[in-house]
This record gives sequence, structure tokens and C-alpha cells, in this order.
Amino acid sequence: MRKLFLFLVIASLLSSCKNLVPYTDAMKKKYNWGENEIKRIQFYVSHDIILHRELVKGSTDIVRGKIKTIHGSKVEEIIIPSGTKGIVTEIPNDKKLLVSFELSDDRYLSFGVNPNAGDKYVLLASDWKNEMGKVHYAGAEYYTDPDSKYAALLVDLRKIENMQVKQRVAKGRKVR
Repeated sequence: MRKLFLFLVIASLLSSCKNLVPYTDAMKKKYNWGENEIKRIQFYVSHDIILHRELVKGSTDIVRGKIKTIHGSKVEEIIIPSGTKGIVTEIPNDKKLLVSFELSDDRYLSFGVNPNAGDKYVLLASDWKNEMGKVHYAGAEYYTDPDSKYAALLVDLRKIENMQVKQRVAKGRKVR
């Protein structure tokens, strides 16, 4: 009886686990998702994204981040931990998504298809130098930590495969 109970507990825990997989262009095509469907998907980030910028003297424009002093400079840091949930706020083109991990739609990061990463949607930057990307976030310019370049969008495949679309076709109506 005890073994049966333990088995049921383990089975229920495993069944409630997420099955996070990278979001790819092929997945979008396979499920034939348009803008409306993509905006209803819960996304997750695969790796920590750490953004930082040097604050100018007298700057008071702080965005829910931490302020640190590095080599005598004040630096604002925003951390988006791996596994953080995000939503698509805008789709500028077929290969790019703007994803927000905060309550405000103006706090978003760009993710796009990378053919060198198996067509995964990865973090985009306007410039990459010494493995650090320059990104725009909440109207300010930030730099990413080197490990942030590995950040990709994930989706819960279990939920996607269980997503059912109720659809019917109207047959029309003729005059009597």
C-alpha cells in the first residue's frame, strides 16, 4: 500500500511538470500559428538575462533594478532569471518577437530566429561586442552579460499539444 501511494505521488508530480522546449520557426509553421495565437502563448526564458548600464551623474531614471557601484561608477542592473514567464507584446516581422517579462509593455526584449542555433528564437541585440550585447529596454540602452547571449524562448510543449481549437464551418443558409 505504501509503495502504491509513493508511486501515485511521484506520478502526479511528474505529470504536473512542464515540458519546456525551445520555440522555433519550425514549431510556428507546424502549428500554423498567426499573430493572435502567438500572443496567447506563455513563453519562458531559457537562461538568465542580466542587463546593466552606467548611470549618469544626477540620473534618477531607475527601472526596477538594483544599483551597484563598480569601480566608482553607479551601475543599474536588471536580472531576468531563467524560467521567467513572458508574453509577446508585438510581432514586428515574421522572424522577430518583442517579449515582456514585466507588467509594463514598454519593458521588452527582442527575440529572433537564429539559423545558427537551430532556428530558435534567441535574444537579439543591436550590436554584439566581446560577447556583450547592446539592447534597448524601457527607453534606455543596456548591455548584457556574456552568458545572456544564450538566452532563448521556451514554451511548454505539454500545454501546446493539449491546446484544442474549437472550430466549425458555417454551412450557409438558403431562402425558402
